[in-house]
Amino acid sequence: MTAGTVAAAAGTAVRGRALALAALAAPAAAGVSGPALVVPEAAASLGVSVPTATWLLTVFGIGMAAGTPLLTAAGRRSGPGGTLRTAAALVVAGTALVLFVPGFAAALAGRALLAAGAAGFNVAAFQLAGRDRSGRSAGLVAIGSAVGGTAGLFGGAAVAAGVDWRGALVLPVLSVAALGWVRGPAPDAPDSPRPRPARDGTATALRSPAFRSSAGLMLVLSTVNFGLMYAGPRRAGELAGWGVVQTGAFAAVAALAGALLSWLLVRARARPWVLACGGALAVALAAGGPWAWVVLLGSGVSSLATAAAQGLLTGASTEGLPEELHDTAVGLFNFAFLVGVAAGPALASALLS
Repeated sequence: MTAGTVAAAAGTAVRGRALALAALAAPAAAGVSGPALVVPEAAASLGVSVPTATWLLTVFGIGMAAGTPLLTAAGRRSGPGGTLRTAAALVVAGTALVLFVPGFAAALAGRALLAAGAAGFNVAAFQLAGRDRSGRSAGLVAIGSAVGGTAGLFGGAAVAAGVDWRGALVLPVLSVAALGWVRGPAPDAPDSPRPRPARDGTATALRSPAFRSSAGLMLVLSTVNFGLMYAGPRRAGELAGWGVVQTGAFAAVAALAGALLSWLLVRARARPWVLACGGALAVALAAGGPWAWVVLLGSGVSSLATAAAQGLLTGASTEGLPEELHDTAVGLFNFAFLVGVAAGPALASALLS
């Protein structure tokens, strides 16, 4: 084989691995948005108020934020394979709790377990993708995550309408099915633990200016995105008079278009200020738009900026750090993203109440 053929085969293998990791991350992200449009139905069934039922969204973000550092630490000991096995067990346990144990407390606890498992899938996917220093693998995983998060809007509404609202709460269980595609080590890195970082690894990462700027921007964009994921479709539906499934379909299409278009920003290596402007524009369109399509355009712009930021800033967050701290930095970066996942719906719910 010629050198060119070998390089092409290696590139194909890396892209195939990235697509598999994207498929793993997508259902995990769907857990964030899946219940967004069925909160009133869940509230009525569980006998709680709508603001109380909104905790079914908020607890997922909290669970992912809490699960990220725990499963990142586990991954340093047992490698991504161990992280994936732990994540699968948590997701299956959470699914069983939501589907088969009645009551709001059980649903809340199940969502927390599902979130911790989803965090594990997310951590493993981005750690493996982050070993491609071009940033393109991380970009594909970010797009997969964004696609899952946006498709969850329609998927959750459709499952609730066709089966039961509880099904909208357990969409991350689909990640378990994707594990069959993610098998064997990454083409460019063994599936084994990296050298254990020094005790002050977290502090070193937090002191890094590159990490702080990347994680700070990711936190802001994530908070905006998931706040709009909760509030945007509701406002659009009210303006247009759509039903839940119709609202979910239109909202998912808008956000999905933004997620897919984010690849253009990843390939162009867009500057952070472009991403920040995208987040600001999204808020202006979604909050002030007088028509449903303007509100949904805001959601799409937010999805575009957030997905591009995950792809571009994951690698940027490790700049200037020794290689043994890269996984730590990626885990902390994802923690910042997940704080926004939790804060966004809670903030939107508070502003709307």
